[in-house]
Amino acid sequence: MRKTLFGTMPDGTAVEQYTLAAGELSCDIITYGGAVRALRVPARDGRTVDVLLGFDTLEDYLSHDKYLGALVGRCANRIGGASFDLNGVRYPLPANDGPNHLHGGEKGFFSRLWAVEAAGDSFLTLALDSPDGEEGYPGRLTVRVTYRLEEDGLAIAYRAQADQDTLCNLTSHAYFNLSGHDSGPVGDQTIQIFAGRYTPADAGSIPTGELASVDGTPMDLRRPVPMGEHWDDDFPQLAFAGGYDRNWVLDGGEDSLSVAARAYSPRTGVALEVLTDLPGVQFYSGNYLDGCPAGKGGAPYGRRWGFCLETQFFPDSPHHPNFPSAVLRAGEVWQHTTVLRFSMR
Repeated sequence: MRKTLFGTMPDGTAVEQYTLAAGELSCDIITYGGAVRALRVPARDGRTVDVLLGFDTLEDYLSHDKYLGALVGRCANRIGGASFDLNGVRYPLPANDGPNHLHGGEKGFFSRLWAVEAAGDSFLTLALDSPDGEEGYPGRLTVRVTYRLEEDGLAIAYRAQADQDTLCNLTSHAYFNLSGHDSGPVGDQTIQIFAGRYTPADAGSIPTGELASVDGTPMDLRRPVPMGEHWDDDFPQLAFAGGYDRNWVLDGGEDSLSVAARAYSPRTGVALEVLTDLPGVQFYSGNYLDGCPAGKGGAPYGRRWGFCLETQFFPDSPHHPNFPSAVLRAGEVWQHTTVLRFSMR
């Protein structure tokens, strides 16, 4: 493990970068947003490929609005109408996505400085304390996230507790490009999602409440499909979002670690398998990456240069009783794991 100074916050606080290594894999994690800014894996031709989008400077992390590599909370994804009811009380939230609330608000966990609780050659545990009322959410929430790099991938273990009933839905907003972060659009990379249903949404990306079958639609990704094969199809759920940006209802269900998705680059031979014990995954094809600051090494990140697989509870779950609940009761433990497993073909 190597620790270096990545930058300095406007108030003078240091932002650190931790480099973890295991076998042929290595990754860089910064304490700002708990973001993974690089993940290096072996490719078919013997090269090492950095498969995550990220920035070279703290200033770019402070100015961008794409959540690159960051830990997202207190509640990932969208909450319609920027409010929710819990125990008979309505809680207004910041409306930072039109009339809706997105990724924890204007100052969500993605923009917080995380404390390092423990670190070793191949692991890093980050801690965050979110006070009662932060961004409108009730209760003090204490969060621990452990990144553990193994010889075949990166495991992310989440743990949170609250002193009042609240919402909790944590995820990683990593952008992958399995051909290399600087290699261009991901349309030729394949995607497979182990889900027979998804949650349709309106033009504002707020779910309708339906759990719709993927049968006969471009949302059927149960077999590997090039990401660009259908993303411009004349299908409302794709047209609304300018490509893929929806939640899939995983066949594996909840509470048991199972394979959610697989992706593959025919150019590098790098394959990614995502395992989780969460009930959903948001596949986002980077439709709004244009306008992003230049990435590592000056790479001109543009539209669809990366994709996300955000494991999660379903978007807008407080407004849909048929969705798995994102309510965390006082004193209970919110504990979930996502594993990013890499191989080469």
